[in-house]
Amino acid sequence: MDIIEKLNNNERLEFEDAVKLYDLELFELAEYANKIREEKHGKKTYFNINRHINPTNVCKDVCQFCAYSASRKNPNQYTMTHEQILDVVEHSKQNEIKEVHIVSAHNPNTGLQWYLDIFKKIKEKYPSIHVKALTAAEVHFLATQYNLTHEDIINKMLEHGVDSMPGGGAEIFDEKVRKRICGGKVTSDQWLNIHRLWHKSGKTSNATMLFGHIESRENRIDHMLRLRKLQDETGGFNAFIPLVYQTKNNYLKVKKAITGQEILKTYAIARILLDNISNIKAYWATSTVKLALVAQEFGANDLDGTIEKESIQSAAGAQSAHGVQVQEFVDYIKNTGFTPVERDSVYNELKTW
Repeated sequence: MDIIEKLNNNERLEFEDAVKLYDLELFELAEYANKIREEKHGKKTYFNINRHINPTNVCKDVCQFCAYSASRKNPNQYTMTHEQILDVVEHSKQNEIKEVHIVSAHNPNTGLQWYLDIFKKIKEKYPSIHVKALTAAEVHFLATQYNLTHEDIINKMLEHGVDSMPGGGAEIFDEKVRKRICGGKVTSDQWLNIHRLWHKSGKTSNATMLFGHIESRENRIDHMLRLRKLQDETGGFNAFIPLVYQTKNNYLKVKKAITGQEILKTYAIARILLDNISNIKAYWATSTVKLALVAQEFGANDLDGTIEKESIQSAAGAQSAHGVQVQEFVDYIKNTGFTPVERDSVYNELKTW
């Protein structure tokens, strides 16, 4: 049975067939991905009103793709105080944010309690705001730094008000590539197990994949299939987020950026393969708003959110430093023929614009 027949029969594809999807013509692939997207979500395109906060850029790890860490090319180290973070949340609350997304570097100087106390302070002062915080990479860093288990850190996160986990730190699961781009960081098995433990606690998370650097198409397929396997087990992933690698200010020295066609194919393949993850997010901060909107016809059904301020991707060249206004989001989505739906962090629909 050939790949087209399997697609027409809605068969679940395994590795060898999944790799062949990249050989299909772009719009043929889009047709299959969009069919699945419309079956799941119709013409809805989701977004949320959120604020990204990156509290520190001091990092003990040396990831070759990173332009954000102050221990590398960025000489301007900073660590926010709790008062500064709370001021940011207060300001953003006036813009009716529903979520704070807190991700930062692996700072060995701040202390575990510095992380935990700010989550608690936000939750106590703004109980209606969803706290999305600590990637699996940060969980592993803190566990290692303080001689604790991953379960210990997860329990502390729950005790201090963390509502869900972001999907960062996954990068690419292939360990050979991982050794080259982020050696010494959380391993692929550790990343997956941390999310497994988080899901078993009754909470949900997202999953990412950094692509467009030195990885192969086969590496991407392997990455997605590992996520699909864990989702079969736990059902805890809200969304899959393919992150487009940014080429500037880092040590990977990838001279040629990935093409728009390759990005769109990857979104489409993700939609086809990840039959058990409801949402595919075209994270506009790495793909640009325009391409993220096009991706809505290639299987994606989410754009992320307004963000307000973003430091990690923009340090590597993304045009995401100052976010997008809510009305802009709504107009963009409407102009592309989709229905803008504001959601909360776990995809409950709040408002159809």
